Amino acid sequence: MWRAAAVQAAGVISISVVLAIALPKSFFEDWGWLSGPGAWAACALITAQVLDLPRWRTLLGAALAGIPSLVAVIAGVHWLGALFAIALFALWCGAVAGRSAPATSGA
Repeated sequence: MWRAAAVQAAGVISISVVLAIALPKSFFEDWGWLSGPGAWAACALITAQVLDLPRWRTLLGAALAGIPSLVAVIAGVHWLGALFAIALFALWCGAVAGRSAPATSGA
């Protein structure tokens, strides 16, 4: 869970900084509805790759975690929503990793 949070947060921060430097504010006003979820999904795929998680389940978790973030964006607290979404996504990834981990016998 903690590793998923760290990888996702690093990805979101990195992409946000690069896009903010490369593109004007007007781009985000016009295309933020598409670029934000696209960047979020790309970061989720990176997280899945780094942590060896199933891609489709990880993307599903990213989509579900993004719903409360959408509410935060509408309320005008975009970055608070992103933090909350990262926490929810990390919990999802922890559950997915726990479910796909092989059972070991204690000796």
